[in-house]
Amino acid sequence: MSMNRQQRRLLQRQGEMTEDGAPAPPRRAEPAERRTRPVPGAPRRRTSPRQFLHEVNVEMRKVAWPTRAETINYSTVVFITLAILMAFIFGLDLLFSKLAVFLFK
Repeated sequence: MSMNRQQRRLLQRQGEMTEDGAPAPPRRAEPAERRTRPVPGAPRRRTSPRQFLHEVNVEMRKVAWPTRAETINYSTVVFITLAILMAFIFGLDLLFSKLAVFLFK
């Protein structure tokens, strides 16, 4: 069987082939407790509020927060876009109302 370099690398990363191109030895079966999925509707063990707050704190540290200048720039763009769209919709509403009055007079 002829394989290109990309296919060989993929199989090696998946653990299906060794570095020399031979088939990888079969893997051991995982323990039964790792393979089973929780039964839907079964009660799950809840985390404590302290653990939950700790995990939230850890995740919040990973967030890339914008700087003050970026926040001001983003807000300015949003407000300008909002004003333009409001004016456009107001103009369409005025146009259609005048058209309706003209047609049904």
